[in-house]
Amino acid sequence: MNDTSPLPATTLPHLAIEPNILYFGTPVVLLSTENEDGSFNLAPISSAWALGRTIVLGLGRDGQTARNLGSRPDLVLSLPGPGLWPAVERLAPLTGRDPVPASKPDGCRFEPDKFAAAGLSPVASHTVRPPRVAECPLQLEARAERIRPDLSGRFAVVETVVRKVHADPGIVVPGTDHVDPAAWSPLVYNFRHYFGLGPELGRSYRARTPDASPVPVPEH
Repeated sequence: MNDTSPLPATTLPHLAIEPNILYFGTPVVLLSTENEDGSFNLAPISSAWALGRTIVLGLGRDGQTARNLGSRPDLVLSLPGPGLWPAVERLAPLTGRDPVPASKPDGCRFEPDKFAAAGLSPVASHTVRPPRVAECPLQLEARAERIRPDLSGRFAVVETVVRKVHADPGIVVPGTDHVDPAAWSPLVYNFRHYFGLGPELGRSYRARTPDASPVPVPEH
């Protein structure tokens, strides 16, 4: 007979905790969108994940980005490398909303020209009006196809479809359309701290980039 009794607590040495955020290591994305007056907003986010050509975003409901996408759905997702974390942090306390929404954290202030405030350079896109961030090695032109509230009502869940991808030649496997994961390192937001990637540990069986030298497996 199978024993279905619960395992003794001593075999589970984890702590039960209540962290105030769950950013357990997600890439930073800089979103550029078009404001009502034709100028452009730039905002850093840390909630983005991909399903094929669909990128799902989590945005603050009261932010300028969510407001812009509700009526002007074109956008660009620019992915910074680790070296750009100071520019990202310069953007963090800024908002394109005036007056500043009450839901924004203390210290947040209105800034109409976020590219200049962050020290970043806009460059024209090919298929959408919002610009790309020139300093970012990976840039995705996209369109928001569906926006809905999350279960809490505090956030907007945005499903975007990528139209065009731009990549720095230094992160592309020569002669292919593959991003070289050994050359590309995203800026990672890990429980409100910035990190890059460490050395490669292994490769998925679905990887299509040329095989490098095998990664040694440590002995146990």
